[in-house]
Amino acid sequence: MKTSLLYGKDKLILDLEDDIIIHEINKYPMPLLADPESAIRQSFMEPLGSPGLAELAAGRKDACILICDITRPVPNGLILPPLIDTLLAAGIARDKIMILVATGLHRPNLGEELRELIGNEDIFSSFRIENHYARDRNAHIDLGMTSNNIPIGIDRRFYEADLRLVTGLVEPHFMAGYSGGRKVVAPGVAYQDTILKFHTAHILEHERATSCIMEGNPLHQAQLEIIEKIGDIYAVNSVIDEQRRLGMVSFGEIEASHLAAVDFMKRYGEIDVDRRFRTIVTSAGGYPLDKTYYQTVKGMVVPMDILEPGGTIIIASECSEKMGSEEFVAAQKALCRIGSDKFMSMLETRSFAEIDEWQTEMLLKPLRIGNIQLYTKNLSKAELAQTYVEPVASLEQAIRASVQKQGSKEIAVIPEGPYVVPRYVGS
Repeated sequence: MKTSLLYGKDKLILDLEDDIIIHEINKYPMPLLADPESAIRQSFMEPLGSPGLAELAAGRKDACILICDITRPVPNGLILPPLIDTLLAAGIARDKIMILVATGLHRPNLGEELRELIGNEDIFSSFRIENHYARDRNAHIDLGMTSNNIPIGIDRRFYEADLRLVTGLVEPHFMAGYSGGRKVVAPGVAYQDTILKFHTAHILEHERATSCIMEGNPLHQAQLEIIEKIGDIYAVNSVIDEQRRLGMVSFGEIEASHLAAVDFMKRYGEIDVDRRFRTIVTSAGGYPLDKTYYQTVKGMVVPMDILEPGGTIIIASECSEKMGSEEFVAAQKALCRIGSDKFMSMLETRSFAEIDEWQTEMLLKPLRIGNIQLYTKNLSKAELAQTYVEPVASLEQAIRASVQKQGSKEIAVIPEGPYVVPRYVGS
């Protein structure tokens, strides 16, 4: 029996014994847009909760367009050309249009990586493109506090733009419910203190700070307060299938546009499953999400609702850029040194999280239910020791061993990893 997992820019083919019963969990079939460029342009003329893009751009002296960083496969090559064409036609000068990469606390995207991210050579070579730097205090404007005492610092270039535009990809997100929309703004172009307050344990341990849940999610609520404080933001939100093809696009007021895309994505990305499994085989979503172990954690967290207590999640991730940030590595080393209980006790005392330690915190959630094994070819022995999970040299062998240990030959396979959210609904 054969199945496959996304891994880097390719797929890993798994060839398993015929007596192993595979339950493959994929998105429900998504209808695709026959003419994506026309659909994008049409969305500009059929906005949600705002005037059309051409009307919005008329008379504006400048514009700032936020795009996600390299960790999100947003179809910028499709979205940016008609978006910028509309701004130019409305009278905004070419040198008054800036594209700002919403990195949050991630590293900047530069050189060939930035060219890949933009996806259009003319735009890459002839427009102002800059990265957000969350640690630069002077680059942000102070907008006060949310109702939950989260300081609001926002990149001045975005806040002070005459026309503020956001492009985003709507997909399940293991903390904020869904990505896209307001999340591109905060944490995308937020000051580090805003981001660090977002990621404290008292927020992330909330039962509703999880995949596909926005109502009552404290992270989502804080993001809404922040975009309301900024005012007048307009967004292009997109949804793609497992082959990165465009299934839906919406334009308009940022929250209205986002909710429309979420409603669409919910029908395809949230999968009802009538049982739990003792062995789950999954991926970190393939390129670009699986470039680091930091991002790989998402693939471990998302399927835990269908993991039997004591079961095993086996995940494949390329980790072409190794572990991730120095701060994340430091958090992983601390976890390995002091153990999960002391690590969580430490986090619970903080009023501001330390950079990237929240991903280590999220790793502990599935580990409270069962075990995790990691297949990758790009981490050294020393780096594998920092993962706090069990490394395996062969996926097939790991699956066979888990099936034998767990006493069940039925396994769940999730080729897309965290882009698909299985929900246990009972039998």
